[in-house]
Amino acid sequence: MNEMRWIKILARMIALVLGSLLLGIGINGFLVPHQLLDGGIIGIALILHYYFDIPAGLWSAILSIPLIIYAWIKDRKQFHGSVYGMIVTAIFIDVLAPYQFILPIWLSAILGGAICGIAVGLMLRYETSTGGTDLIAYFLAKMTPINIGIIIAFIDVVIVLLGYQTLGLQSVVFSTITILVAGSLASVCYEKF
Repeated sequence: MNEMRWIKILARMIALVLGSLLLGIGINGFLVPHQLLDGGIIGIALILHYYFDIPAGLWSAILSIPLIIYAWIKDRKQFHGSVYGMIVTAIFIDVLAPYQFILPIWLSAILGGAICGIAVGLMLRYETSTGGTDLIAYFLAKMTPINIGIIIAFIDVVIVLLGYQTLGLQSVVFSTITILVAGSLASVCYEKF
């Protein structure tokens, strides 16, 4: 029994680190070079990063604090995965900031969305998250019959629309593609694996 507990903890830690690493790669490698957005708190952090040139990981950690407090109150198990996920993700996003791939915008949108979606789905599957709106989606999916990927995609599209004033139409269009791909793959990874 004790051995099974340690295996679960180890699997959760691996999912947290791997998911955070993939998010750092997806965001910096594919989204930032074209000023594309992910959704959720990271999307808001990217808007602020593009506008104020302050590290996106730092912004995402600061913006996640109220949601982490909510998780502390509602679900302590999810709180622990979220607070660690928030910290590790913020670090990977900022450490990997110099590593960018120069690809066509449409390919960056698809690959960035795929990598970020797999990362988020993997983290949520093992009851951890980045502490951002993924956490909101997790709680809403627990309370409603709505699929977690659909909830994430809806929140993300709203945030991308907020970025229109700062980034323009091309960024909004390709960011929407990123988010749809990410939401689909997050749902598959969360539900199927």
